[in-house]
Amino acid sequence: MPKAEKQQAIVLPLHSANRSLDFLVELIDTIRPDSAKDIEQATLRFKALLYQMSQDRSSLFSMRKALLTQFLKTNIVNALTESGIVSSRGFVQELRGKILHKILPELQTPDNFLYVINRIFYKKRDHIWVDGIDNDLWIQFFEILGIQINMTEPALISQLQRSLQILSHRVTTLGLEKEITQRYENIENAIFPFLEQTRLVNEYLHLQSSVANLDTQRLLLANITEALHNCNQTIQWIREQRIAYGTSLAQTFIITRLQQQVDRLFIILDVLDMDNSFNTERFVAYFKTVVHNESRKNSIREFLSENTGYLAYQIAEHGGRTGEKFITTTRKDFWRMFKSAAGGGIIISFIGVIKNLLSKITMAPFWHGFLYSTNYSLGFILIQDTGSTLATKQPAYTANNVASSFDAQKIGEQPDLRNLAITIGKVSRTQLASFTGNLIVVFPLTYLLAWLFFQATGVKIAEGTAAHQLLEQQQPLHSLAWLYACFTGFFLFASGLIAGYVENYVVYGRIAERLRNLASFKNSFSEKRRYKIVHYVENNLGSLMGNISLGFFLGMAGFIGKTFGIPFDIRHITISAANSAIGFFGLDHQVTAKEIWYTFIGVMGIGFLNFAVSFGLAFLVAVKSRGIHLKDYPQFLGILWRYIKKYPQDFVRAPGFRTAAHLK
Repeated sequence: MPKAEKQQAIVLPLHSANRSLDFLVELIDTIRPDSAKDIEQATLRFKALLYQMSQDRSSLFSMRKALLTQFLKTNIVNALTESGIVSSRGFVQELRGKILHKILPELQTPDNFLYVINRIFYKKRDHIWVDGIDNDLWIQFFEILGIQINMTEPALISQLQRSLQILSHRVTTLGLEKEITQRYENIENAIFPFLEQTRLVNEYLHLQSSVANLDTQRLLLANITEALHNCNQTIQWIREQRIAYGTSLAQTFIITRLQQQVDRLFIILDVLDMDNSFNTERFVAYFKTVVHNESRKNSIREFLSENTGYLAYQIAEHGGRTGEKFITTTRKDFWRMFKSAAGGGIIISFIGVIKNLLSKITMAPFWHGFLYSTNYSLGFILIQDTGSTLATKQPAYTANNVASSFDAQKIGEQPDLRNLAITIGKVSRTQLASFTGNLIVVFPLTYLLAWLFFQATGVKIAEGTAAHQLLEQQQPLHSLAWLYACFTGFFLFASGLIAGYVENYVVYGRIAERLRNLASFKNSFSEKRRYKIVHYVENNLGSLMGNISLGFFLGMAGFIGKTFGIPFDIRHITISAANSAIGFFGLDHQVTAKEIWYTFIGVMGIGFLNFAVSFGLAFLVAVKSRGIHLKDYPQFLGILWRYIKKYPQDFVRAPGFRTAAHLK
């Protein structure tokens, strides 16, 4: 009996906005799962509600009346023109506003429909289960409810028309921004769809204010819809151009806002055309967007993720183009990489010796850090310009190539996970070739240089306690070497991002073209010299800035740790190997076998963590920027494991020939 009484209370007639709101709050409480992530429980409760609606007409009537009351008693303009749409204040101002609203939330009055949404879905994680319930069930809910019937009230239509006008003018304003028009040779082609849709909207609203033929209004609404489709084509064309011409945060921000406004206009038009073919699926998408946005409207993480997505994609894409040369396919490529890495090992040996010599100079810690940074940067630049390879710089670039195997934008179909496994095999053996090439040269050559320095000066680069410390600093049981290796992995990842960002900016900002037309540049260099400079900037500026940033990350880390008294430093596998060689020579080989093994294991662990952290972070950025969800491919680990068992040698050396067909 108590259950029956509760059922009766829910379907009482509604006479006020407050009572109808309380009714909707109670209704959602019956659906809300105990845990926001328990989608199964939410779905079961929602199906029970659908059954009740289909069997109990009084219950259905109460829901309709409650919803219509809220539509009529509140202002839905803000919900249509603001919620789920990036603010026009710009990226920095919007970020600042979200930070402030986290501390002191924005005030919403009861006559605002967003207030209603926040009252009904009052728990911060409600968006999880709302989004988790299948779209088909939500479509069934709104169709039973008759949402299209509820939206034919004159007062509601008036608000929809006001929203239509506001969004239409905003779309036109954004469509005229230079970030939208600059890639078009004829600016008229770029702006026409945006101007046309506003003209048609104004004409429609003018007819509404007079006694007009209903068919004429519908024709105008159809023309507005077509104009908006043309706006969508323009937006899509600009997105495609970013692959060739790069993108910027400003352009990303504008395109995101523009697309959201156009999508919202389609929803409004769907109601206004009154053609009895209401697109409930589109309305459900909007409903979920509003609930999600109100739950996460002050989320800084989500804001940054949403608005930097395209920029991150382009940064990763440019990094991926660089990474293509770091993946070997044939045995010839494998040995080329090995020789290139050996060349990098030669340069690293000199970097390690010079760094230890600089540490002997008495000066302020900052200047020590600055000189270390300069030494690293010049060495990394030399490695790049000589065509040599530094093993630990590869992961930040190759990760994008692995992620691109998932990318439907590039392959136009579901990814063949066997090809992805083969790509990982290529990355594995290439990384092995580069690590081996670096290390097989660094230790003996650094030892030789330390001996030559001793022969020339009679002084060891490091001896006694200092030499022993060089060994201990690589040993995980006697130092925080592996933690510092993780910091280094992050720096390797960050420098790869910087390189990708600069490469993107060189393309988007048309730096090479601007440099060619710079009068002072023309007057200062010969044509041949200008060509070389422009060619270098166009093809190497990103890598140059990445090398410089990595050098300063590594060189200044120790200074930061000492300044703030925190355990913060770097451990890089090749530099650690060089330091171990200097320490071993400085101790006159008086090192126990146990300590040699500790040092060896420490250096190998440093290399693994350098690679794992750098590759892992770069891979996450690459898949995130593509909107890829790794949970959608649970079968991949099985495919990879079968590949390892069947062809383990592929992960060590290049096979003669390997295709996806071999992994069946």
